[in-house]
Amino acid sequence: MKTPHLPFMLVLVLVLASRCAAEEASTAESIIFTTLGRAFYAFDIYSLPIHDHPQTLTPNQELQLTDGHSVNFNGHFIPNTSSIQLPTHSPPLQLVYITERNGSPTIYYDALYTCTTTNLDTRIQVPLLPNSPSATSKVSIKDKPSVTPDGQYLLYVSTHEDPGVPRASWAAVYSTHLQSGLTHRLTPYGVADFSPALSPSGLWTAVASYGPHGWAGEVEDLTTDIYVFLTRDGTHRVKIVEHGGWPAWVDDRTLYFHRRGHDQWWSIYRAILPSNAPLSTDSVLVERVTPPGLHAFTPATSPGNKNFIAVATRRAGSAFRHIELFDLVKKEFTELTRLVSPRSHHLNPFLSPDSTRVGYHKCRGEPNAHSSPQFLLENVRSPVPNLTLFRFVGSFPVFSPAGDRIAYVEMPGVYVVNRDGSNLRKVSNAMAFSTAWDRVRAGVIYTAIGETFASESSQVDIVSMDVDEGNSVKRLTLDGKNNAFPSPSPDGKWIVFRSGRSGHKNLYIMDAVGGERKGLRRLTEGPWTDTMCNWSPDGEWIAFASDRHDPGSGSFELYLIRPDGSGLRKLVESGSGGRANHPYFSPDGKRLTFTSDYAGISAEPISNPHHYQPYGEIFSVRLDGSDIKRLTHNSYEDGTPAWSPKYIPPLNIEKAKGGPYCSFEDCHWLNNMPNWRAVAASRPHCAAL
Repeated sequence: MKTPHLPFMLVLVLVLASRCAAEEASTAESIIFTTLGRAFYAFDIYSLPIHDHPQTLTPNQELQLTDGHSVNFNGHFIPNTSSIQLPTHSPPLQLVYITERNGSPTIYYDALYTCTTTNLDTRIQVPLLPNSPSATSKVSIKDKPSVTPDGQYLLYVSTHEDPGVPRASWAAVYSTHLQSGLTHRLTPYGVADFSPALSPSGLWTAVASYGPHGWAGEVEDLTTDIYVFLTRDGTHRVKIVEHGGWPAWVDDRTLYFHRRGHDQWWSIYRAILPSNAPLSTDSVLVERVTPPGLHAFTPATSPGNKNFIAVATRRAGSAFRHIELFDLVKKEFTELTRLVSPRSHHLNPFLSPDSTRVGYHKCRGEPNAHSSPQFLLENVRSPVPNLTLFRFVGSFPVFSPAGDRIAYVEMPGVYVVNRDGSNLRKVSNAMAFSTAWDRVRAGVIYTAIGETFASESSQVDIVSMDVDEGNSVKRLTLDGKNNAFPSPSPDGKWIVFRSGRSGHKNLYIMDAVGGERKGLRRLTEGPWTDTMCNWSPDGEWIAFASDRHDPGSGSFELYLIRPDGSGLRKLVESGSGGRANHPYFSPDGKRLTFTSDYAGISAEPISNPHHYQPYGEIFSVRLDGSDIKRLTHNSYEDGTPAWSPKYIPPLNIEKAKGGPYCSFEDCHWLNNMPNWRAVAASRPHCAAL
């Protein structure tokens, strides 16, 4: 056989490459989802000076440390180091922090040069983790960074290793050598660690940790324990405090932490480690530092300074979280941030090594020429090749069959917008949720009108509206007994939905045009909740979430059933008490995306703004229940994912009108002020009110 001529070989290679590229493009897919409140965070890190007369603080003394790009939070001041390349003269301020500018949380280093305390001149900005394909560069949460005193190692939380156990947290503490990129896991396998803190010498690291008992589904007080271990290799790990979080060292034998006490006040506690006895919960002295009467949490210390700590507080009568100093000698609070921005939330303080500045993060407000805008579709870094992910600014986003429009809800109201952000229209003023597009009639969408998270008898009905024909509305259900989550069949003839008309929430199928007047059939039956249904593109399956394995528990798992009621099977098992919700089929019908607490929890919830479920992540799974993939990594509540019928390139799409800004709330459970009037008389003196 003769060897083919080179031109023929070249043509063959090009043909094969073109075919491969076409096949790859045909499998490229996109998912959109929503994250509670995240579109409004616009966090930047700020700093205020600490001096003897805090009541003289003015807004122009507040220094913005980060650059207004994306979301920046959880900073940590560090002294001058030799490992990071800097100019010969030492900058006055250096910090490491978390930023989401590359589509997932990662760690940056900033060195800030200024001529005066109010005028930044130069910024040196360096991403600290290696860009090479390694464990540390995988898509994951990076959180709570700090640098060892010798400047050699970066300590942080990451979620890049799957423990392989449902509802087990992926959060673990790692150490990366800044020059070589060599990384070590310091958290034992089978354990989850949060909020690492280096001791002043760098010898010890303290963490808030779940031991073997794991996570029980808490969304407020995690009831973690505090462990300490050697920073160099994670050995000599010892539990020193039961029930505590967010540790902060003041010296190598003293650390502070927060927890919710028996009186329900969040307070700061001090743990004093023995100098000549083995470490244990019995040998460590624990004492309460801040009194009841206000919530105090996320303490910050400065090495060797035993005079004061910085804390975040929530005081009775205030809807905002603020940063205050607590004098450990006088037992007095000194307010700081309320004096310069009283109606902003301030989170997670940190102190400079010389105790002269306090840092924190807050929303920067409306964007200016130097800050990033809001996005309608924000590209989120994807761990799966050929799959793009987008955070959407509204709730229950779904694509039209052509993929050119998105319907969504914003309480109250239903909206339609072009995929490029143009032609935004409000098509209904009603309180609505769970939208869906008809797959045959291009302008028809379905939604549920009524109260969310309501009982079986609550007034909720499914309507259709034609957004191309004057938004004409047709009521499809008649009994008003919590009818919701409509999903049309691919031929446009039927709608599957959930209803509480029997006294239990089960699935029904009705005529898509005439509603239940033209035909209604019960699909599931039982004393449990079947809900959040989605019809497959080929018409063969209906996916839904159900608590039928433990009715009334609040735990949901995913199931599949055929439209004729046959073939019922469990698809995703959430684990004990777990939740898997909002299934949605891929365009080829081979996978489902859904939201779940399958990956446990990734950060202490009190360190974030309010999230009803601070553990929701987006996943996908094959229809045989195999190959569960975690798609998002953050400490927020992600939900209501939907596949796009067409691939969307990984580009941000700016929100046309922008705003509102800083529109998020503090943790709702901090609104609980137990018996605050009774303790008002003993309220600690405030040096600046």
